[in-house]
Amino acid sequence: MNCRAAARHAAKPINPSPRLRAFKQRRQEKQLTKLKKRLSLGLAALALLAGGAGWMQQQAGKSSKPSPFRVSEVDEGAITQVVMANGNLQPVTVVTVGSQVSGTVITRLVDFNDKVKKGQVLLRLDPANFEARVRQASASMRAAEAQVAFTRGNYERNESLVKQGFLSAPQRDQSRRELDAALAQVEVSRAQLDAAQTDLANSVIRSPVDGVVIKRSVDVGQTVAASFQTPELFLIAKDLREMVIQTNVSEADVGQLREGQQVRFVVDAFPSREFEGRVQQFRLNATNTQGVVTYTVIVDVPNEDGELKPGMTAQTRIVVAQRPTALRLPTAALRFVPTEEELKLNRDKAAGAANAASAPASAAAAASAVQVNRPDDDGVLSTLRGGARVYRVYTLDADKRLQAHEVTVGIANTKFTELISSGSLKKGDAVVTRRVPVDGKAEL
Repeated sequence: MNCRAAARHAAKPINPSPRLRAFKQRRQEKQLTKLKKRLSLGLAALALLAGGAGWMQQQAGKSSKPSPFRVSEVDEGAITQVVMANGNLQPVTVVTVGSQVSGTVITRLVDFNDKVKKGQVLLRLDPANFEARVRQASASMRAAEAQVAFTRGNYERNESLVKQGFLSAPQRDQSRRELDAALAQVEVSRAQLDAAQTDLANSVIRSPVDGVVIKRSVDVGQTVAASFQTPELFLIAKDLREMVIQTNVSEADVGQLREGQQVRFVVDAFPSREFEGRVQQFRLNATNTQGVVTYTVIVDVPNEDGELKPGMTAQTRIVVAQRPTALRLPTAALRFVPTEEELKLNRDKAAGAANAASAPASAAAAASAVQVNRPDDDGVLSTLRGGARVYRVYTLDADKRLQAHEVTVGIANTKFTELISSGSLKKGDAVVTRRVPVDGKAEL
């Protein structure tokens, strides 16, 4: 009974007092307010983080955007300017050995590449005809000498008879004329004999110089015909330890050539080896081939080891100027010229900078972005300054705008050009060398 009464008593709800209910309600309101504050702070921090991330991503995207131009730095270093030309190696002296007489070759004693001495026998022609002529001329001279003896004796007798009064003077004078004619005939016969002996001697072909046989045009059994033009039997190079290169240089480059300039060249037979020589002669006789004017330049080449052969093609580089240390920029920078679209983009960027900056800053931005011509720039004569041609090269500012710089240059090659007057350019500045198209392939 007591247990049931206790259970009914425990199940009966207890009504809290009004003060307790108000306390609980205020406590719940405070907790809700704190929760709302924390939620607001969290949302604000999240928004701030999202904004910062977006800004950083934007800056990263802006900085990672590829430049539309390729650039290269101005530096200091050596520059060598050369004139390039092709030519052929040749012996210094080549002697053509011919024949003054005609005949059939019966003996050939030398061949290609044989070394010969001056006076050495190279070949012999058939001497039969020449020996016969010598005998004939010799007989003619003996007959003329006999005639001289006869006419001299006749003259002497007539002279004696005139003194004795048995013969007239005209008869004596006639005998004198006959003697003079006989003496003259002896001289003719002697000359004919000399000519026949000379032809016999010329039937033996000898070397006129010391050298090497580089060409042979005849063989045993061939007939040599010496008529209006001396036939070519052999070509003999006098000395292959000294050779020359005969090159053809364009008229645009001859103003830089001087005798004694260093020449470097390679030949196909030794592609990994570079040979050296010196400019020996500049010939004034120009050659005009289809409107292209060239001049012949002779280069002396030592060939002590004999590796260079006649006829080899030599790719020469004539050193016309050198600088061991010079301020230089890439030669490609002189060839870069901005397009109208690029200049318009520069002006648009300058206008944007003017709207976002103060008046002085906008004026400076516009001046750096737009290509401004000098008042004295007439487009023709003003391209020369102090006798040197003026070029425009371009750099990029922080906003990737093109900035023009006028410079004068000195010696140059395909890679580097010497800066004589650099204006505002200095060592380390990056100059534009070429543009990069949309497909990412830079122009050549």
